[in-house]
Amino acid sequence: LFIFYQQVDLKKERKSSSSSATKTRPSWNDSDDCQARSFGHGSVVCVCNATYCDSVGRTGLPDPGQFLSYVSSKTGSRLVKSQGQFQKNSTGAALRITLNPSQKYQRIKGFGGAMTDAAAMNILSLSSGAQDQLLRQYFSPDGIEYRFVRVPMASCDFSTRLYTYADTPGDYDLQNFTLAEEDVHMKIPLLQRAQALSAQPLNLFASAWSAPAWLKTNGALIGKGSLKGKPGGKEHKTWAQYYIRFLEEYGKYNLSFWGLTSGNEPTAGEMTNYSFQALGFTPETQRDWIALDLGPRLHSSSFPQTRLMILDDNRLLLPHWAKVVLSDVQAARYVHGIGFHWYLNNIVPPGITLTTTHHLYPEYFLFATEACAGWSPLDRGVRLGSWDRAEDYAHDIIQDLNNFVTGWTDWNLALNQDGGPNWVKNFVDSPIIVDSSKDVFYKQPTFYSMAHFSKFLWEGSQRVGVSFSQHTSLEVSTYIRPDASAVLVILNRSEEEVQFEVWDQTLGFLPGSAPAHSILTLLWTTYAP
Repeated sequence: LFIFYQQVDLKKERKSSSSSATKTRPSWNDSDDCQARSFGHGSVVCVCNATYCDSVGRTGLPDPGQFLSYVSSKTGSRLVKSQGQFQKNSTGAALRITLNPSQKYQRIKGFGGAMTDAAAMNILSLSSGAQDQLLRQYFSPDGIEYRFVRVPMASCDFSTRLYTYADTPGDYDLQNFTLAEEDVHMKIPLLQRAQALSAQPLNLFASAWSAPAWLKTNGALIGKGSLKGKPGGKEHKTWAQYYIRFLEEYGKYNLSFWGLTSGNEPTAGEMTNYSFQALGFTPETQRDWIALDLGPRLHSSSFPQTRLMILDDNRLLLPHWAKVVLSDVQAARYVHGIGFHWYLNNIVPPGITLTTTHHLYPEYFLFATEACAGWSPLDRGVRLGSWDRAEDYAHDIIQDLNNFVTGWTDWNLALNQDGGPNWVKNFVDSPIIVDSSKDVFYKQPTFYSMAHFSKFLWEGSQRVGVSFSQHTSLEVSTYIRPDASAVLVILNRSEEEVQFEVWDQTLGFLPGSAPAHSILTLLWTTYAP
């Protein structure tokens, strides 16, 4: 099967590549190809174990006048690397993509995933060698170089039990605040290992699902409930102090946090019979809690530089949520960014939600804080080898980035073959699926979707303008990195291969082709305008 996919893909790419392009191998393993396996969901997974895993390797810049191309496709390519040459004259391709570096937009912060209890349990269910291999895939310079990790504060649905760090009723001073076993023995050691593998400091950000039950109106971690009392009152102040205590306890393990969100999906806690952990806020109560409690407490703590993101809920709530919170001067002074989730994105166009919000509040960054495949009741759980889901990821990332978003965070870093564990059986998919019985893990097509962005779009990369000579089905996002190199990410969701040329006005014409159902990243050294 592996040979079949390779042959099909190579035939296709020989047909589509320019004569100046040559295939090269990444430089990590002696044999670094995807060990492909089909589970009947449209494409393949890449199988990894303690001794073997494919890797993109370290990506240097090509010589001036050359370009690198990395392609992943439904037919089985996984970050296949080619090299080619710019040409002085047009190739004659019907589609010309013109880079406009003088049109400058937002700068990129980065990409990542979440170290949930479930992710940690799955990673630790592997042998130590396979654990290292998995962490390298995400965090090392040979892997896809995630820079962000979301860390749930206490339990969420992707836990095996319900808990917070302060379950003693009436403990308003949080004298009994204690991290859980899941933190001390699972998440923290793995985060330390991930940091050790990363070439740069990881940016951790924390999100809380629920306050302790005794602080809440419904007396439970799940279901419809909010904080007792009013913003400025003792319950709200204790909940703000809970965030500080979390940062302090993780700090004892040399783990510092880049950011916090004001709480995961605050609208969930406003829903009757909501099935798992939630804490309800309206935009008005979130505004007042930040203005009176969380903002001042964070500002006066040892962590005043920690970035605070509001919302952390579906983007269709924008721009309304941002207007309510950020139009208040007292709340706005403590806020740095707006976090949002990808669920129900097809209901409202990104221009109406994201771009409108950016133009209203350009000084606050937009950041995608959660996404996963397999959440919909119509298509639930793990689909090993689903290329459709890879395209869903790439489409959403490109759409977000083209509407002023600065980064994109996946959900669980790793799940089991059921899409858990999850105590409420809210099973979903993940870019890495673990089979501990065989001591292997499977890198899903969505893993490579993430790679086409996280590996190449460094922090500080700036989105720039792009134009097309004719209407095209290709989805494109373009950047100039801090090292003055250009990056183009191209998604082709169509059934047809698309020939194109990229015009860099300082270098000439890049001859290119996007195979049917493929994701393509192009990289070359350009000249700063």
